Amino acid sequence: MANIIDLQVIFKGNIKPSAPTPDHRRQYHLSYLDQIKPSFFMPLILFYAKEPHSNLSRQQYCDQIIRKSLSEVLTHFYPLAGRIKSKLYVDCNDEGAYYVEAEARCQLLDILHNPNAHDMNRFLPLDLCDVKDLPLMVQVTFFDCGGMAVGVGLNHEIGDALSLVIFLNTWSKLSQGQTNFKTPIFGTAKLFPPKDVSCLPVNRFRNENSNNIVTKRFVFDAANIEALINKYSVDNVRPPTRFEALTAFISNRLVASKHKGPEGRTYSLWTPVNIRTRTEPKISENYFGNISASAISMPSLETNKNDGIYHNIISPMRDAVKQINNEFVKKLQQTDEYLNLITQQHTKRIKGEITLLMFTSLCRFPIYEINFGWGTPVFAAPTRMTYSDKIVFFDTKSGDGIEAWINLKGEDMAKFEADEDVLCMFPRCQLPSNVADVVP
Repeated sequence: MANIIDLQVIFKGNIKPSAPTPDHRRQYHLSYLDQIKPSFFMPLILFYAKEPHSNLSRQQYCDQIIRKSLSEVLTHFYPLAGRIKSKLYVDCNDEGAYYVEAEARCQLLDILHNPNAHDMNRFLPLDLCDVKDLPLMVQVTFFDCGGMAVGVGLNHEIGDALSLVIFLNTWSKLSQGQTNFKTPIFGTAKLFPPKDVSCLPVNRFRNENSNNIVTKRFVFDAANIEALINKYSVDNVRPPTRFEALTAFISNRLVASKHKGPEGRTYSLWTPVNIRTRTEPKISENYFGNISASAISMPSLETNKNDGIYHNIISPMRDAVKQINNEFVKKLQQTDEYLNLITQQHTKRIKGEITLLMFTSLCRFPIYEINFGWGTPVFAAPTRMTYSDKIVFFDTKSGDGIEAWINLKGEDMAKFEADEDVLCMFPRCQLPSNVADVVP
């Protein structure tokens, strides 16, 4: 169960760009890859311990640092201050990003002692599905101990996870008066021209009863990860990566627990692939937008043996990732093959004919370097999602472990947690790395 957080809003409004957007940039057209993304906020919550060296009051810090730098960064990321129009374009009207400041009547350690995704939603100003036409929302929350949380939600229609991190890192540099950042590039609609995507089910990322979705955090330490890599390795083949090993373990145990129900269920494993580096020539990493595609594979249920897990889960996943190459990108630009595939899979999911296991990794992203003049984060987390069978990977702060935030229906989570292999892997809850040392 989530903790009861007494949270009081002390300010809410729109933060506008520090300089007006030129008329020739008034319309920012969405690309085909933007259009096929769901309309909900991608969340990220960053927690900071008390800053002992600051002479600014909370109000001064928000006025002189946070709001000022947010206004400045929106000048560079001008579509985020506009309003999305019918999955076609962003009206870059400088209306501003939705912004809230709040106070939580609790200690930061109360939240971090046993992080609960249901608590994390309180550190965002809106529900994830309450998007309307907003590209961006931000909430800054202060704790009684002097700690702080910065919650950010980026509308997935306008950017992917890398785009969110690019934005946050640029914002953090501006908040410290730095100018050594790379200017974002907007214009993905020229790379992936928009299409008619009305065939995609509108409700594809919403469960009939989203209140039944349970999100829990499972921490794989370095020893656990190494053990899984060794366990799933086979002779004369490159060992699994950390992502592959954890994805194989979680999907294997999810399938095993779910398969105790009705027969005939099939599973599809989705892993996002950044296609910026898979084209010829490569697309600049500074491009903002959705420049990723899902590698889709079909794991086998016959995975009791370790080598079976490699051959039936990891190998098909690798093959699917390899297929996202320059030829794949050309097909994205010229045909509807990918659109037809994801439409078919989502339609089957809604009918109950298939389960989509969707994995996302923010590992290796410089999340723990995001500094708004308050030091670096002591903890970073997503929130509870509105749909099931979604798994998000985060690095631990130390960098040697991985946190898996798993979203499942309540009954599926109970089965997963009762699985013998899962019980052996996670005998106890774990405190986020170094939190006890840095939070007063």
